[in-house]
Amino acid sequence: MSEAESKANKKAVVLISGGLDSTTVLAMARKQGFDCYTLSFDYGQKAHAELDAAKRCSQLLGACEHKVVELDLRTIGGSALTDDSIDVPEELTSGIPVTYVPARNTVFLSIALGWAEVLDAQDIFIGVNAVDYSGYPDCRPEYIKAFEAMANLATKAAVEGQKLRINNPLINLTKADIIRQGIDVGVDYALTVSCYQATETGLACGKCDSCRLRKLGFEQAGIVDPTQYISA
Repeated sequence: MSEAESKANKKAVVLISGGLDSTTVLAMARKQGFDCYTLSFDYGQKAHAELDAAKRCSQLLGACEHKVVELDLRTIGGSALTDDSIDVPEELTSGIPVTYVPARNTVFLSIALGWAEVLDAQDIFIGVNAVDYSGYPDCRPEYIKAFEAMANLATKAAVEGQKLRINNPLINLTKADIIRQGIDVGVDYALTVSCYQATETGLACGKCDSCRLRKLGFEQAGIVDPTQYISA
């Protein structure tokens, strides 16, 4: 592909949950000059308010189109985020936590890959992080590398010479670093929802693993936490 063609084909599919990390990634992709097509999933998660946040942030950060795909992962369960019989933990745990949703990133990336082919986009952005994260196996750099290799074997686009890239700009950043970079590219974190059990209006519990990581990130970044919590 020539340089002119490359510049003309600056489309990207951006996975956005409405949380801190994925919203930062969207802002970073826009800053890099990508025309962004944002993709969220209504997969039966307990924190439905995050979908409202994803739509809101997509609009404010200039996404070309925002799409919500419905997937009922409650039908297989196995996670505190999709199974009402499993409580979201409010204490630190060891090992892979019960908030891990089986194969979630693989499912999400696969659908993002399909949309990228339809859009003739060579880039997919995802906000996985291997530093300040909850121990999920599908947030590791070797996983992203493996998925990218698969994508370039399994798609018509790649077979015809259009290499696909899985961009993970946050992979080696701390939560504090992510927040600092997000502020630099214009993210309003008050609009994001990270809590695993947020209320319908987006109030955060302040106790789950995601809330703890978010709180600590703002503290270490030296930036006032704009999150609205259920109780002070």
